[in-house]
Order: sequence, then C-alpha cells, then structure tokens
Amino acid sequence: MRYKIGVLVLSAQDSFFLARRPRKDSPPTTSAYQRDLAGVNTLLASCLETPVAELRIEDLTGANLRSAFGVFADTHAKSSVLRAWSTWNQFLTFCVAEDLLAGNPMGAVARPKTPPLVPKPLRGEDTPEQLLSAAAEGARKGRDPWPERDVLVLALGLVAGLRSAEMRTLTLASIVGRSGDRRLHVRGKGNRDRSVPIEPPMERIIDAYLASCRAKFPQGRFDRDSSLLRDRHGEPIGRGGLEYLVKSCFRWAGLHDRVPTGANLHALRHTFATRLAEDGASASEIMALLGHASLATSQNYIEATARERRAAVASNRTYRALGEMSAED
Repeated sequence: MRYKIGVLVLSAQDSFFLARRPRKDSPPTTSAYQRDLAGVNTLLASCLETPVAELRIEDLTGANLRSAFGVFADTHAKSSVLRAWSTWNQFLTFCVAEDLLAGNPMGAVARPKTPPLVPKPLRGEDTPEQLLSAAAEGARKGRDPWPERDVLVLALGLVAGLRSAEMRTLTLASIVGRSGDRRLHVRGKGNRDRSVPIEPPMERIIDAYLASCRAKFPQGRFDRDSSLLRDRHGEPIGRGGLEYLVKSCFRWAGLHDRVPTGANLHALRHTFATRLAEDGASASEIMALLGHASLATSQNYIEATARERRAAVASNRTYRALGEMSAED
C-alpha cells in the first residue's frame, strides 16, 4: 500500500477535526484537543528546528514524539500528559485510517498511568449549608452583589452535581417539565445528555434568580435559547467569571479553608456525589445523575465513602481503649 508523502501535520489535524464533526464534540472538548495538539506541535517543531507550519506527517516518528512528550511531561501535570497522549493517539489512529501513516507511533511513547479518582468534597459536615446560608444573606460583597445568582450557582453544584461547562451551557430551555416535576436537561461531557430532577426548593431558587435577572436587565433577551447564567452585564457568564464567583463565595463565607486544594467549583460536584453515596445511592444511580462515562468512576465515590466511615470508626476513643485492653491481654 502506498502512503501519502509530504502531507502537512496542520493540514492532517484540520482533517481530523472535520472527521470528528459528526460526533458533535462540545466546544470545551474541541478546545482541549486543539490545545493538546498545538502544544506538542510546538515542541516537535523545536526538537526538529523547523516551523510548526512546515511539520510533515513523516516527521511524526516514535523517536520524535518521545522527545516532544518528554519535554511536555516536564512542564505539565500527569493528568495533562495523559490527556495529551490520548489526543495524539486518536489523531494518529485517524492518520493510519487515512493512509497517511503505516502505523501509529504512539506505541513508542510511554503512557502515564491513569491517576485514581480521589473525591474532593468540601470538608465539614455542615459546610454546604453554611455556604448556601451565607450566599443567601448576601455575604459576597462586591461592586454588584447578586445573592440570587450566587445561591443558584452553588445549588447547581451541590444538589444537581453540574460541572462548570455544564452550568455555562444551560439555557432557559434546559428547565423542562411542569411545576413540581421539573428537571434540568444537561449536556455533559462527550455530548452525553442527562436529566437531573429538581425539587420545589430548587424551583424557587431558579424563579427568584430569573426574577432578579428581569429586574436587572429589563431590555434583555429571555427566550428559550438565552443562557441561564449571566454576568453582571447580562451576558453569558464565562469560565473565569464562574470560577471567581464560587471562589469568592467560599472566601466571604469564611469557609475557604474547607475547600480541597485545586477543587473550588468541582468540590461542589464532589460533595453532591459523596452525599449520594453516604445516603446509600448505588453506583448506577450516581453514574446517571453525574453523567459519568464509566460505572467505575461512580463506584469510586462509594469506596471512598466506605473508607472514610471506617477511618472515622477506627478513630473512636473507645476503640483505642479496646486496643489498650487487648494489648494488655
């Protein structure tokens, strides 16, 4: 079989994204793929001392990719290296299918082991309730306080388990069903749709937020395709704005020391999942509500909860006394 020679890497990557269009990847997923390809492109070009625009498919050898990924690993976390490895593996598999390469060279590049999921819920039994209470009372001070929005964002994480990207893609049409039987239609990772039930208290929070929106932006658009969450100018809230909102809610509530390092908004989702596990939800129920792709991911919350319960029991002072008694015997 004859393979195509001289095809530019950037051209092949454009074709790769074109081929993925029927999959309807979410914008964040596409952006992540583009960053992973571009980052390694730059390192490959540096190793070969050639402009990125002049990289050719035949440059994608195992040795060259090992060199580029070696440098990439020096400046990125293991999870980022794993994601980039997966992105390049998919791209090069596409190249093989398109007769651009005889084989996938990623087999020659060491793949980091998948780090185990360690749930990072908020610390403290009543921390979620304290956080919501402080937000409702307008604890977050700023140029334009908006407690109705703060409470809604926190609730979307704590009682619906939404990711940041899922919150930002919610529209008014995402709220479906009749009063008393409403649900959130969520577009999750990998374009996996799911439906999350919302109870009357959450309905009231949403209604209060929408009323505050209409009061703040009387000339604004409120049709079905309008974004649910907005910034202080009435525009769809961005990723950075949403992260800052949640982080400042922790700070103003005096609870920032109860947030696991690096978690912030995602700690709300982990708290939702952990409480589901504590209350006896099965792995399949957690999987459906959180939109996990794998049952094993959901099972991790149950196992982590079981470990924490055992550790709590073991720390009981009576157990220590029993240990001393048995040691004496």
